[in-house]
Amino acid sequence: RVFCGWVCPLGFINDLVAKVKSRGNNRERGWFRIKYFVLTSIFAASIFSLQISGYFDPLSLLVRSLTISIYPSLVLVLDRFVDLFYSSQFLKPFADYLYTFLELTLLPLRTPKFSQSFFVGSLFLLILFLNMVEKRFWCKYICPLGALLGIFSFFPLIRRSISEDCVSCGKCELNCAGGLKVKRGKWYVSECIECFECEDACQFNSIRNGVSGKKEGVDLKKRHLLLSFFFGGLSVPLIRINPLYGERYFHPRLIRPPGSVEEWEFLRRCVRCGECMKVCPTGGLQPALLEAGLEGMWTPILVPRIGYCEFKCTMCGQVCPSSAIRKLSSKEKEGTKIGLAIIDKSRCIPYAFGRPCIVCEEVCPTPKKAIWFEEKEVIDREGKILKVKQPRVDPDLCVGCGICEAKCPILGAPAIFVINVQESRSDKKRIFF
Repeated sequence: RVFCGWVCPLGFINDLVAKVKSRGNNRERGWFRIKYFVLTSIFAASIFSLQISGYFDPLSLLVRSLTISIYPSLVLVLDRFVDLFYSSQFLKPFADYLYTFLELTLLPLRTPKFSQSFFVGSLFLLILFLNMVEKRFWCKYICPLGALLGIFSFFPLIRRSISEDCVSCGKCELNCAGGLKVKRGKWYVSECIECFECEDACQFNSIRNGVSGKKEGVDLKKRHLLLSFFFGGLSVPLIRINPLYGERYFHPRLIRPPGSVEEWEFLRRCVRCGECMKVCPTGGLQPALLEAGLEGMWTPILVPRIGYCEFKCTMCGQVCPSSAIRKLSSKEKEGTKIGLAIIDKSRCIPYAFGRPCIVCEEVCPTPKKAIWFEEKEVIDREGKILKVKQPRVDPDLCVGCGICEAKCPILGAPAIFVINVQESRSDKKRIFF
């Protein structure tokens, strides 16, 4: 578990927070086996093609939290900080220099905003707060990656030994990142993260880390392992007993990024890291809540009203670590359909009010406009005949980018919106061939 002690960024952050001591900090609780049960449940669910490791993986968890919650909050604070410089007569001469520096280093082109920032951020802060209860609480008791590495660490190159000079002062126990109770001659190798804090804390040089020494593993009862395996397997039908899982009943607003593989394969591959959302230039990619059921929570979906999909942008596929979103060339991207625009005639200005509006057609990015106009005669309340251009959508040309929805001048629900039919990734959801 050298990775846990020396590489894992979430473990490093937990160590920093744990510097604040609290009552009961680093107390042995005997809960080490919980993370093994979490790992067993994840493994059982994966056998039935239910991928939930992304919710617990420390790297995915950290990147997701930073992307959706921490970084947007930091940008907001920096924006307000720069505003203070501009509002002060004394600091105003330095404001331009400060803004230029921040723009080149930290500030993005737009202020990122995500629909679940508070929820995701609260979970992350809870993990950090648990360090007040006990040092590296998440790492010791919950992290399934730590459990997986612990399984493969029963034959380590470096082992700990305690000499007869030990006076059982307990300082090594207080400094142990694994929170283990000191037992002479015994060493829980699966919990040791090779931080060597115990050796540094010992005033009598009684602790040695070398190639010899005794080891002991965490006692995992077969009954508990079987129960956790059963729980993981049982979660599959409980999660998938949902009408949204029928091919005809996918949520119509479940619009995946361009280059996404078919839905079932997408859910198996996506690790919910949030990298695609971070690089989206318009902020249109948002974490799903229940649009794809519990199984699809925190996976990326396009919300055109927040931000559209740039016609030539392929960044989401470039940063996806699991190939849930394929890399596309600019030419491939232009022909990739992620949905189809639908016109709500009860809200569209030319249809509902008989007045001109051509915004959707103007912003349509396809070389040959996917939105075209049919000129119609309408009669106003005074009996005058007026000619109004009413928009139509060509399903063969529309790629579902959502810019028409994003720019629609109707407040609230737009008069034109995108649904997830005509997707390039699946023939099952096509209406027109």
